[in-house]
Amino acid sequence: MSLNIKNPRVHELAREAARLTGKSQTGVIEEALVRLLAEYGVDPAEAERRRRIDMATAISLRWQERPRVPGEEDRILDDWDLYDPETGLPA
Repeated sequence: MSLNIKNPRVHELAREAARLTGKSQTGVIEEALVRLLAEYGVDPAEAERRRRIDMATAISLRWQERPRVPGEEDRILDDWDLYDPETGLPA
């Protein structure tokens, strides 16, 4: 990921904020963006938690919908249970 700030004023503001706070320029920009999002009612940490929960839910649903093999145990016993034994690819 990359962010190249070409606006001289913004670049100088970031540099000055970093100097005053002792943080890196990236750190002060991150703090400013988190505060801005909070003013608009967005919690970046909550958004990340929600993204992870959604990802785990999708994985769980795919696991529940997979074809069942009669006589095969219906649970994950170790890491290798997550892979297709024939291809070695994720199941």
